[in-house]
Amino acid sequence: MEKAYSAVVEGMTCGNCAITITKLLEKKGVNNISANAASGEVNFTAPEALDVEVVYDAIDGMGYHVVREGAAEGNRPAHDHKDNTTVFLIINLVLTLPLLAHMFTSWHVLHMPWVQFALATPVFAIGCYVFLPSAYRSLVNRIPNMDVLIMIGATAAYVYSLIGLLFFPATAHDFIFFETTASIITLVMVGNWLEHKTVKSTTVAIDELVKLQPQMARIIMADSLGKETILEVESRYVRNDDVVLVNNGDSIPVDGEIVQGEAQIDEHMITGESVPAHKRVGDGVVGGTLVVDGNLKVKATAVGNASVLASIIKMVREAQAVKPALQKLADKISAVFVPLVLGVSLLTLLVNWFVVGVGFTEAMMRAIAVLVISCPCAMGLATPAAVAVGLGRAARNGILVKGGDTLEQLKRIKQIVFDKTGTLTTGQLEVSAFHTVLDEARFRAVVVAIEQHSSHPIAKSVSAQWSDALPHALAEVHEVKGKGMQASDAEGNTWKLGSERWLQPSPEHAGADLYLYRNDAYAGSLTITDKLRDDAKTAVAELKEMGYTLVLLSGDKKAKCEQIGAELGLDIVYAEQSPAQKDQILDMLLQKAPTAMVGDGINDAPALARATVGISLSESTQIAIQSANVILSNNQLLSLPKAIRLGIYTEQTIKQNLFWAFLYNIVAIPIAAVGLLKPVWGAGIMALSDVVLIINSLRLGIRRINRV
Repeated sequence: MEKAYSAVVEGMTCGNCAITITKLLEKKGVNNISANAASGEVNFTAPEALDVEVVYDAIDGMGYHVVREGAAEGNRPAHDHKDNTTVFLIINLVLTLPLLAHMFTSWHVLHMPWVQFALATPVFAIGCYVFLPSAYRSLVNRIPNMDVLIMIGATAAYVYSLIGLLFFPATAHDFIFFETTASIITLVMVGNWLEHKTVKSTTVAIDELVKLQPQMARIIMADSLGKETILEVESRYVRNDDVVLVNNGDSIPVDGEIVQGEAQIDEHMITGESVPAHKRVGDGVVGGTLVVDGNLKVKATAVGNASVLASIIKMVREAQAVKPALQKLADKISAVFVPLVLGVSLLTLLVNWFVVGVGFTEAMMRAIAVLVISCPCAMGLATPAAVAVGLGRAARNGILVKGGDTLEQLKRIKQIVFDKTGTLTTGQLEVSAFHTVLDEARFRAVVVAIEQHSSHPIAKSVSAQWSDALPHALAEVHEVKGKGMQASDAEGNTWKLGSERWLQPSPEHAGADLYLYRNDAYAGSLTITDKLRDDAKTAVAELKEMGYTLVLLSGDKKAKCEQIGAELGLDIVYAEQSPAQKDQILDMLLQKAPTAMVGDGINDAPALARATVGISLSESTQIAIQSANVILSNNQLLSLPKAIRLGIYTEQTIKQNLFWAFLYNIVAIPIAAVGLLKPVWGAGIMALSDVVLIINSLRLGIRRINRV
């Protein structure tokens, strides 16, 4: 029998940390491991007989700190890098740039060995402070990571240069390449800094969700005589069956059932429906939704972790946890590359000294040259260079991408799921069709005259759209709660404008959204729709041409979703789906193929986080933006095909860069081992290999990404 465990790990701040901890847990024999660098959480299952404290102690032994299960939410670690990380990075950049500049300028000061030593030594010291503890712990636990490669390359270059400076001053320039040490450390720190910023941004999503829950609630207390007293308390103290008062303009503090009153409630955060829902006694309401018109008494039926909002928070956490680890190709091969390079270096020393017969000093220089030439500078640059160009290109095209791994993930996409309201549509209501037995001008005039007395979103939309209608004088106008509006005019006519449920039209007129009756006889009807985005058809057509399966997944009504699906030519339509149902459908789609989710609402947040790539528009809710991997900052759906193409081209560029980086090592290592390649030439070729990678990456900045 296995038991589930969960804990927060302080210090697990990057994908490399998560990979190291995952490998350690695998060695400890636990199962279903999820190490989430975004939240700092580790989840796993283990046999009940296993002493989990031994597992936690092993994690602590690697330099992390485990906050055991059950720790209070408020006591969780901030999960952030040390405050001096940015300072170290700035120092390294200031010192590294002059070192690299000496290769392109003849200014004698930059070519002086002791000047290069003075510039490189602080960078090397910072590199040891940042990377050496992790490298040491990974070696002790026999899980070599990228930090081991960084320290080997930087140390070998630094020590070799220092030996040349101290023991061969006459020919020091043949041994000096302090710039290699500095560039390795600085480039990797830049990449880690960017990754950390991306990881940190993903944790904001959960914080934003928590803020949606109203902090205070008004509990109605009744004494034995039935006298009511209002007690204002924090929402977390509300219990099941407590009755709370919710006034006009308030957010509902708990999930519950209306026991008194009726109101228009904005539920778009849950359902995606842009039109407020009318709720009356007996109807259920969801905590965090907004009362736009009316007053209610609500009996709590689900509080704390049982609420809908808490369930959404839980789903976002789980979705973030199953995200693929932030692991680059260089990390995947590091377990083989590190011992291989060390073995080749040691073999070079022994063969040259004992077999070839060269002196120990020369044999040692050749061995160190192997380490220098095989340093991971090019491998460390291959991904960040392409990603930096790709991210910059995306930003110029109105596409904000959270992290370079997202660009790589875009290439894998086979299906794209769209929300409806606010994504394919604008969220702005309009009259798409109407029918009347009256003169059209009079019909418009009466409708506008009545709607001007209502604050309902539909009324405002109709009044704005038909603002040029001729005025129609009304003697009296009043609202019929939950049904519509009633009015009379100077001619003695009684007008009713309202829902199908109130006016009950004959079958031939059924199916509209709003009806006008004169003296209880049908006078006309209106169909209200959510306007399609101007670029929706073009964007969908382009994506279909690219071969993607397109799916509509919405909480809106079935008829409206099917109409949108047919108009745009979408492949599959799912309507009237709750957040939990959306999550289940997305899981089903993800089992078939990598899937992107495009959404804008709070109800889309779990799906955006769980999808292979989550995509949001800039006008979306903040929680949707925080949960997404890609934000279309220009609010244009046409940017989506560009983003996908850019992801494809970025992944291609990364593979090309890695090919050249590894080819350099494969060719240079054996040449250096036999003494045919002096370290000074190795350093030059290494610099050239970096230039090749940079040029190849810059090509991504001018490559065409528009529709051909």
